[in-house]
Amino acid sequence: MVGLIEKLEREHTLSKEEYIALIKSRTPELSELLFEKARAVREHYYGKDVYIRGLIEFTNYCKNDCYYCGIRCKNRNAERYRLTKEQIMDCCKTGYEIGFRTFVLQGGEDPYFTNERMLDIIHSIKRQYPDCALTLSVGEKSREEYQSYFDAGADRYLLRHETANNEHYRLLHPDSLSPENRKRCLHDLKEIGFQTGCGFMVGSPYQTEEHLAEDMLFIKDLKPQMVGIGPFIPQHDTPFRDFPQGSLELTLFMLGLLRLTLPNVLLPSTTALGTIHPKGRELGILAGANVVMPNLSPKDVRSKYLLYDNKICTGDEAAECKNCLQMRVRSIGYDIAVSRGDCKKE
Repeated sequence: MVGLIEKLEREHTLSKEEYIALIKSRTPELSELLFEKARAVREHYYGKDVYIRGLIEFTNYCKNDCYYCGIRCKNRNAERYRLTKEQIMDCCKTGYEIGFRTFVLQGGEDPYFTNERMLDIIHSIKRQYPDCALTLSVGEKSREEYQSYFDAGADRYLLRHETANNEHYRLLHPDSLSPENRKRCLHDLKEIGFQTGCGFMVGSPYQTEEHLAEDMLFIKDLKPQMVGIGPFIPQHDTPFRDFPQGSLELTLFMLGLLRLTLPNVLLPSTTALGTIHPKGRELGILAGANVVMPNLSPKDVRSKYLLYDNKICTGDEAAECKNCLQMRVRSIGYDIAVSRGDCKKE
């Protein structure tokens, strides 16, 4: 197995069978070797910098019914909200004043936010903060809509593929969603010119090591600039409420594999990691991650954007959240970088 890690470090890819063997055969000692190599690779490209993204969760309405998600349309217990454009701009103002240079607009697939409304928000943010990067994470759209977002000034787009295996995808989603369309969206985003992010849940219901190996091959082929992964955490108002939580240990291992597979990728250490372990985000950085995403949303709505149970940091002020992360990152020998934090060229 050591030979496979060395091969991945050297060639940046493995066969499906080799990924499966490595994932199945992991041990604490093998993980430490992987993390050591992953840290060396990320420091080659990014030094000790950890980039911060200001997350603005601007709507928890969603037309979809994904079986794992707490804001699914059939969850009658969700307390719905939408931020106004003015509230969104206030979030950006707060973030800019405390040092954020990337804003991430994330929401459910909310029909209220028409193409016209989205373009107005994008134009306003980019006009007010031209030195900032704007990332969107608002789901599946037509190629024409994606193109209009890009033309309006949006820089990045996050759309988790969730799983590269078509059969597994259909076990996680209703018939109204298809793996083919999800992948079409990602390829459209890349072709248009977005810095594109995909990703998956580790330990999602029915997931196997073979599925994870297929995810690695899909990501290697797509070559996204960002990959967001985190442990599956059940939400009490979903059909998957009784499924076990994804493991910290496997999530960290997959982060290390991703860093060696895509050496210059922007790789978040997610809030979900911090939710399942008090030092989860620090451990994610030590496994090869180099991005954190504190929340800029108004405090009174954060507890309503519950994709999963027990989400952390719902009560912190934005400045508190940033300062807390800064201390955590420094405690393990890294630094928060005040910049757009673009993907480095290989």
